[in-house]
Amino acid sequence: MKYARLTKEQFEELHAEFASFLATQAIDKGEWDSLKINKPEVAEQELDVFSDLIWEGVLSRAEYLEHFSKNHIFLFQCFETHVQSIVLKSLVADTDFLTNEGLQWLSDNMFTETIEMKTGKKVFTEDRNSSIFELIQQGSFLSDGQLFKQIITIIEG
Repeated sequence: MKYARLTKEQFEELHAEFASFLATQAIDKGEWDSLKINKPEVAEQELDVFSDLIWEGVLSRAEYLEHFSKNHIFLFQCFETHVQSIVLKSLVADTDFLTNEGLQWLSDNMFTETIEMKTGKKVFTEDRNSSIFELIQQGSFLSDGQLFKQIITIIEG
């Protein structure tokens, strides 16, 4: 497997897509039920292949990611060959960006000496999608990029 197997909940959400995928493999419901019982290793392989296909599609379309922790916010914009980042760090120890109060505090203090802001760029050293998947494995999630765009506009303006 290149990425990770989808969760049971994700498979349930993608039930119709999985059925279509099995159909392209010439596997109908009866054969799928039989595979799960008689050849579980083949059924497992089908789940893995489907998971990788879904991840590949999602990662190929990924443009923005965000990662929040107690004192840091990492914002990423993904391009073909590199990722641009903005890192916000609270210099106030009891700030917690994982709470609504912490996010409100950030909004009120964004451009004060209590917030350290850095930008960066990292060229992908491996496959783009694998690099993005690694960020997701570390806690990042896909976003619409609104926060990244707002901050980069102010920084560059």
